[in-house]
Amino acid sequence: MDESCPLLDVQAGHRQKLCGSNYPLSIAFIVVNEFCERFSYYGMRAVLTLYFLSFFHWDENLSTAVYHAFSALCYFTPVIGAIMADSWLGKYKTIIYLSIVYVVGHLIKSVGAIPSLGNQAVHVILSMVGLFLIALGTGGIKPCVSAFGGDQFEEEHTSERNKFFSIFYLSINAGSLISTFVTPVLRGDVKCFGEDCYALAFGVPAALMVLALVVFIAGSGLYRKTPPQGNVLLEVCKCIGFAIKNRLKNRSPQIPKRDHWLDWASEKYSKQLIGEVKMVTRVLFLFIPLPMFWALFDQQGSRWTLQATKMNADFGIYVLQPDQMQFLNPLLILVFIPIFDLGLYPLINMCKFNFTPIRKMATGMILAGMAFGLAAVVEVKINENDMPRLVPEESLIRVLNLAKNPVRVTIQDQDLFQQPVEAFQNPVEYSKLILNGEEQSLRFTLQHQGLSLDFNYTVKEKSVYSLIVFEADGSLSSRLITDLEAKPENGLAAVRFINGLSEDVNLTIDNKQFIAVQKNYSASEYSLLERDRYNNGKCITEMGEFTLELGLLDFGASYTIVITNVSGGAVKTWKSEDIKSNNVHMAWQLPQYLLISAGEVMFSITGLAFSYSQSPASMKSVLQAGWLLTVAVGNTLVLVVAQAAPMAQWAEFVLFTVLLFAVCIIFSIMGYFYVSVDPEDLEEKEEKRETSSRGNMISLVTKKTKL
Repeated sequence: MDESCPLLDVQAGHRQKLCGSNYPLSIAFIVVNEFCERFSYYGMRAVLTLYFLSFFHWDENLSTAVYHAFSALCYFTPVIGAIMADSWLGKYKTIIYLSIVYVVGHLIKSVGAIPSLGNQAVHVILSMVGLFLIALGTGGIKPCVSAFGGDQFEEEHTSERNKFFSIFYLSINAGSLISTFVTPVLRGDVKCFGEDCYALAFGVPAALMVLALVVFIAGSGLYRKTPPQGNVLLEVCKCIGFAIKNRLKNRSPQIPKRDHWLDWASEKYSKQLIGEVKMVTRVLFLFIPLPMFWALFDQQGSRWTLQATKMNADFGIYVLQPDQMQFLNPLLILVFIPIFDLGLYPLINMCKFNFTPIRKMATGMILAGMAFGLAAVVEVKINENDMPRLVPEESLIRVLNLAKNPVRVTIQDQDLFQQPVEAFQNPVEYSKLILNGEEQSLRFTLQHQGLSLDFNYTVKEKSVYSLIVFEADGSLSSRLITDLEAKPENGLAAVRFINGLSEDVNLTIDNKQFIAVQKNYSASEYSLLERDRYNNGKCITEMGEFTLELGLLDFGASYTIVITNVSGGAVKTWKSEDIKSNNVHMAWQLPQYLLISAGEVMFSITGLAFSYSQSPASMKSVLQAGWLLTVAVGNTLVLVVAQAAPMAQWAEFVLFTVLLFAVCIIFSIMGYFYVSVDPEDLEEKEEKRETSSRGNMISLVTKKTKL
């Protein structure tokens, strides 16, 4: 080792430093630990909604509710971690013990995602236990790690400590950015157990959390470990509780009133603590409207991801996974912070506009509301391509004419299909059947080359059908088959086959899907496939093995493929698109991500800086707890709306937009009447007021004695 580089300063009273600087060597371990932990958390959370939807087969509302319940728990548990660290174990041991809980939760979650392990109930139980432990771990260490990093610096190294927090914040966003891009790839592009590999998508974050714990323990001998010094949050809660209790006890009009309701705690608590609590409660009062912003912001991982599953994700050179769009937020945050700090804010100041922190936060709310307004517009455009909504005593039907000549179709008591259906004519859309009950037997009349044939079929309400018309043994025949009622989920393509040959066939698609279809226009069940071009399929008949080319099976589409004949060593097919593919491109989500990310910079970073500037140094941890609780409450609001008031998705987006705009107005009014203060000046005034009061009391006593 180069002796000129003071990496290991072993002089008394000094700690090991990074080469040529005042940075403790221990912070390198803390920064790497934070990067790995954030990769672990955000990577796991990125695929969570689709895991509920496709692995558990829960509906969108339940998947959204459980996702936000987990997110809320992650922001309630920091209070537990802070109390453990400050009142019992200290920051170092709290981080170690809760990180172990964190790792165990990840491992249980990963095991629960193995399809062959038990039934649905086992998977759900393992996943919920794993998520609870993860929430306890990630939330519990959240208030400890950054503070523990700050403890490593000497008091005189303030600038180094501030730069450390910048690097620390960068490591959080770097971990989030990389993981939200990588883990969806592990889920969707890697296949295991014959389906999306959720076990791997959860296993890699688990491995990163193990690495985070190992790295943190490796630096154990370098850390400065401060002992527990009591939890100020508990003191504040006790002070407030005692003030309220004492005020309720002394409601008699004969008892003199006090200047402030917190002054009723003066019998037990010091004037200094009461004064500091007064400062904190002023800021916490401003926090009341803030959860609504987080209610919108955290839906990027739930509702916006579900929206992306119904869109076209082909960007030409790369096909994005729907849950990969979340990586835009940390990427845009890293881009917007220097643009806002070095460009936008100075420009606004040059225009002589007083862009106060309250106004910045209100602007952030407006931007988030606008983002959800755009999301609602995108959702409406997506819905235009959906199947018609099925209602009682109605069904949908179309005709596939696989005969050689046009056929006129007449249905009993229905006024449909005015024109003859041409041979192999692609149906434009489904027609509506009006029934007289839950089901009805209808007579279908087929007119073909001067002949008229009748067929009777029972039709059920709220169902979708295709009438297959074909020639068999020299005469016209038909089958009524059931179609899909809605688009395939998660951007998959659905395909089924009709075998027009006079012999049974076995079909292989992409060397994985094996489908047997009986002869004489029998239809297979639908198979779900990833969006791709399938030109290397195999069709095995009694005559031999032939190539099967299906072409592009696109996002969210449903296809019927008719095997017509075998010619020239290949199977000839005709493809009909039953349900149209997703025609709204995923790029249309970019504006809403731009707006909500800009809103986060103006709301979150400004809000934290403002609240810290308005509180005394000893109370900053209380405000951090209050800030995290606003995130928890915001996620709880989404949970309530998703379960208690289910509605069309576009309407829900509009509801959240209106609610945030309303809350923004309330917050702006509260901010208008809020007077910013310097905590140090307020403390000095409080001391002067107390001194003056004591002087007046002495003067009064003296005068009384003279009398």
